[in-house]
Amino acid sequence: MTLAPETTDLKVQLLLEDDWFTICDLSQLFPGRGVAALLPDGRQVALFRDRSGTLYAIDNRDPFSGAAVLSRGLTGTHQGRPFVASPLLKQRIDLASGQCLDDETVSVATYEVRTR
Repeated sequence: MTLAPETTDLKVQLLLEDDWFTICDLSQLFPGRGVAALLPDGRQVALFRDRSGTLYAIDNRDPFSGAAVLSRGLTGTHQGRPFVASPLLKQRIDLASGQCLDDETVSVATYEVRTR
């Protein structure tokens, strides 16, 4: 079966300080796959879209290794909480809160995300 690509004019935006910053077209985000984007200050963000269409944005830097790889991690859910598992050491990061599910002392930044 062939699926038609989603067509939409919606843009994905992140709240940075007091202003919204456009990252990409919504059609560039596929459920279950992350995308990395460069922010104006040089930081990287990892964007995710789940199967229900909910968008998440977290810091792309793995808090254990320091590598900018979280956008390449595997996504899933644990007890109803969406997460991404680091592709390096496999620690799971909650996509909604940024909290590490395997080490409660560790977290990453999260960003408010919307479509316009």
